[in-house]
Amino acid sequence: MDLGGRSRALRVATVITRLEGGAGVLALRGAQVLDPEVVTPTIVTGSGERLLEEAAASGIEVLVEPLLREVIAPRSDLLATRRLESMFREREFDVVHTHCAKAGAVGRIAARRARVPRVVHTYHGFPFHQFQSRARRQAYVAIERRLGGMTDMALCVGSAVAAEAVRRQLIAAERVTTIGVAVDGPERLRASMNAGLPEARSRARALLGLPDGAAVVGAVGRLTYQKAPEDFIAAMREIGRPGVIGIWIGGGELADRVARQAAGLPPGVRVVLAGERTDVLDVLPALDVFALPSRYEGLPTAIVEAMICGIPVVATAVNAVPELVIPGVTGLLVPPRRPSQLAAAVRHLLDSPETAARMADVARARVADQYGGPSLRAALTAAYAPAGLAVPATSPGPAARH
Repeated sequence: MDLGGRSRALRVATVITRLEGGAGVLALRGAQVLDPEVVTPTIVTGSGERLLEEAAASGIEVLVEPLLREVIAPRSDLLATRRLESMFREREFDVVHTHCAKAGAVGRIAARRARVPRVVHTYHGFPFHQFQSRARRQAYVAIERRLGGMTDMALCVGSAVAAEAVRRQLIAAERVTTIGVAVDGPERLRASMNAGLPEARSRARALLGLPDGAAVVGAVGRLTYQKAPEDFIAAMREIGRPGVIGIWIGGGELADRVARQAAGLPPGVRVVLAGERTDVLDVLPALDVFALPSRYEGLPTAIVEAMICGIPVVATAVNAVPELVIPGVTGLLVPPRRPSQLAAAVRHLLDSPETAARMADVARARVADQYGGPSLRAALTAAYAPAGLAVPATSPGPAARH
């Protein structure tokens, strides 16, 4: 294929601190759905586990740079920037595509120093939020504005994230576009559409070691400050009903602390920490209610997956979440850091199964066809194309890969 004088596919480096969580899934899905005749992706990451294995199984090149870390460490970050700059020069990437705040800072600076022709960044959310001091928020906004000047195209996960980027003047409006999340391939999605069947529920509960007769309230996400797992524990204490079990699927740096909090619950209140799992779509049917208590978010993949599986949703009214959870229509919203209100909303859905089922049905109908590979492939291919270059946005090529 002739790409504006090129006889090869565009070389794209996808840079992310950790190939984990919702951001990691979106970064990997994006690399998987690309047409290999148009784009050759390489994932550059600091760490990862099962998604690294999945990337390798997909035939995607993965480069691990251990200095690419989430925590801010000036000396290490400077060295990581230099190492990435050297990598970008040596590998002659046509595009560097960064994800999230830390990799977005280090990766974009390195790309510009290496004179990479095109720099793309995905905002999954922002490093600034209402639970920080005003000074810290202002500092982060100022940094993001400087980085926006180095960015040719910003992909925002959800229109609320895009609107915030424009409102905060992080990047020029004409360089902003909105994308959705990407969930598993068509076969898995079709199987998930049957998640409400009794046999799927029983099978999922067997996988998690949960009794058939219990009411199960669950969340999926990393055990981090952002996700506020302590509010999930507090909400389960507030519910305090015999036969109601809470379960959190996912690991993270707060795992030990959350385990101590769960162990300290009163008798009769049970929260199970299931850890990282590779079969989230298989076990989601075990839930009667999905509850996500995040302090801040982008557009959570876990909510989309819960809706596809027909699970009624309660979530916090933050960032792009209301695009998915429309109050009283596709689920219920509560304020962040209000576990008592989270508990009340969960109780309402448990006590009103017809209402819960109606909202779950509407949610499933709205999201089932929106978050697949073709739209993501089209958005990425358009973002990667150099100015004035028309590159086909769709091709049958990726079907064999994913």
